[in-house]
Amino acid sequence: MELHASIFFPIEIIGTVAFASSGAMVAVRKKLDLFGIIVLGVITAVGGGMLRDLMIGNIPPNMFQNPVYVSTAFVTVLILFLLFRRWPFLLESRYMETYEKIMNILDAIGLGAFTVTGIETGIDAGYGNYRFLVIFLGVITGIGGGILRDIMAGETPFVLKKHIYACASISGACLYVFLLQFIHSDYAMLLSALLVIAIRILASHFRWNLPGIKTD
Repeated sequence: MELHASIFFPIEIIGTVAFASSGAMVAVRKKLDLFGIIVLGVITAVGGGMLRDLMIGNIPPNMFQNPVYVSTAFVTVLILFLLFRRWPFLLESRYMETYEKIMNILDAIGLGAFTVTGIETGIDAGYGNYRFLVIFLGVITGIGGGILRDIMAGETPFVLKKHIYACASISGACLYVFLLQFIHSDYAMLLSALLVIAIRILASHFRWNLPGIKTD
């Protein structure tokens, strides 16, 4: 069994849980109902892959061909809804701080996994010679769901303003394409995903942000 088949599937599931949870939490803060919470949670988890598939003509998108990711996101959101519905005190800041720390780690893992598998999907579709395209596909797979979540929630997308999120994905995607010239794709995927995870965790811990322009 290939490395990415044996290792990256459970990692993608972890990422799906983290992404779905982040979407659900945004919906909870926006005071949406159960349907709204499910929609934001699921679209955060699988929206990036859907955008990628639409771009390369993979119709219907993989989320419909292989519903395991949608099912995982749905179950995750439903569990969170029932937990917060039954014990609303869990939404207090003292619990949220620990929850967000755990989610940041899982989110970093998911971002790394989705970035490299997004590139792999583009290569498998026959676009391996188009390096900029496959890098873009990797990045949109990693961050696309979060962008859709924030747009639907009426917020400025998180990736445009906080903690070098998209840059972590871009760095890993570029490294993957570079390493493919020298080593097997399985090891390139693993090293590139680890880079994304490391940058994301460090950026979150040390509050790294790209420079901006201060206005009154």
